[in-house]
Amino acid sequence: MKNDLPELAPQDDPALAALTSLLRDQRAAYLRAPFPAWDVRAAHLRALRAMVLDNADALADAISADFGHRAKQEVLLSEIWTSKEEIDEALKHGKRWMKPMRRATNKWLRPARAKVIPQPLGVIGIVVPWNYPVMLSVGPLIGALAAGNRAIVKMSELTPRTSALFEQLIAKTFAREHVAVVNGDADVGAAFSALPFDHLLFTGSTQVGRHVMRAAAEHLTPVTLELGGKSPAIVGPNARFDTAVDSIVTGKTLNAGQTCIAPDYVLLPRGMEAAFIERARARLEKLYPDFARNADFTSIVSDRHFARLQRLASDAQAAGAQLHPLADAASDPSLRRFVPCAVTHVPDASQLMQEEIFGPLLPLVPYETLDEAIAYVNTRPRPLALYLFDDDRGTIDRVMQETISGGVTINETLMHIACGSLPFGGVGASGMGAYHGYDGFVAFSKMKPVLTQARWNVRELIAPPYGKRFAAVIRMMLKL
Repeated sequence: MKNDLPELAPQDDPALAALTSLLRDQRAAYLRAPFPAWDVRAAHLRALRAMVLDNADALADAISADFGHRAKQEVLLSEIWTSKEEIDEALKHGKRWMKPMRRATNKWLRPARAKVIPQPLGVIGIVVPWNYPVMLSVGPLIGALAAGNRAIVKMSELTPRTSALFEQLIAKTFAREHVAVVNGDADVGAAFSALPFDHLLFTGSTQVGRHVMRAAAEHLTPVTLELGGKSPAIVGPNARFDTAVDSIVTGKTLNAGQTCIAPDYVLLPRGMEAAFIERARARLEKLYPDFARNADFTSIVSDRHFARLQRLASDAQAAGAQLHPLADAASDPSLRRFVPCAVTHVPDASQLMQEEIFGPLLPLVPYETLDEAIAYVNTRPRPLALYLFDDDRGTIDRVMQETISGGVTINETLMHIACGSLPFGGVGASGMGAYHGYDGFVAFSKMKPVLTQARWNVRELIAPPYGKRFAAVIRMMLKL
């Protein structure tokens, strides 16, 4: 439990002073009730569930307004439903999660008893990105509440309407000393990350994640970093090709590719590029017919992000890449509607192959052998997700054993994030730590080890003075 809250002089930033005061209030409230019963935790989870479901339309409208356009159906599926499912998972299993767990003792400690007690950490800080503002605020909050904590949530300034609405809804649902939302610009975000939370979860870019971890280190605040990176999709030599292409295009175009686990590039057998593009065009037409006027496709979130995607495409083209639009339409800057585009012959040194794309540009990288595909993945920073399309058991085993990524979906994209029993998190440059379901409960708990000594035990046999009796006992201990 941290008591090293910074002392603020009157001339200090009032926003920072307000954050520090809020953290003090929540910490004091935690100390008054440090181990809430399951009924209390379940009531908080049910209140969160009702808040999300009762305001689903309003949240979807706010998200659409922030993006310029995002289909309500997409929000209901990718943000509201996923949040509801995770709350249901916690309500179903949380009472069991919080029970002490017996652990075995070695023969020399018997008859002592060992157990692990899951204990609430205190106050959890949650930093939310703009791309899935409901799912990525509610998801960590579920784990924090199930584990018995208080929480402060920092929403993104790039989704101001959603952030303001979420702040209002949380204020109506929870006491501010239990769950609170703060909004503000990047300076507020930096100050937020520097507070001595008992645990800090940040979802966002790898670049910003470095700053967050640096700030948290000042107070030795433990962090969960959910970052991103370039998640590959490998079309294996024994893949059901059309199914693979269909899934990759679907995963890449959800939220217009503004998804941290979207397939970032495709590794496919050399010579299959033209077939991939042809099938991808057919798939896009089925998903989003009459693309220029289709209401199901999401806009890019801001002019700056739209311009960045244009720059990535034009720079790659200038370096020799070929662009293959997947729809007979032009990108529209006024609506920030970016036409999905496959890209071939992309130089490795181009920014398109160095940065996380976070949009509907899809480089195709041909390979000759599976060894070459695996080596391509392994010579790059470890990705948040990896997608493999193949039905051969040997191929699947090789890729699973010889690559490391935050998570994997086989013969599909994105769906591992929707499986509440699986941990979600990155590795290396794509993050550290994991949450969702039981793993979220554990992330926001201190899994406290407890040993209870029995009345009769071996302590006196191994205590000083170290004479003949000790020598005989230690010989036996080392031998057995």
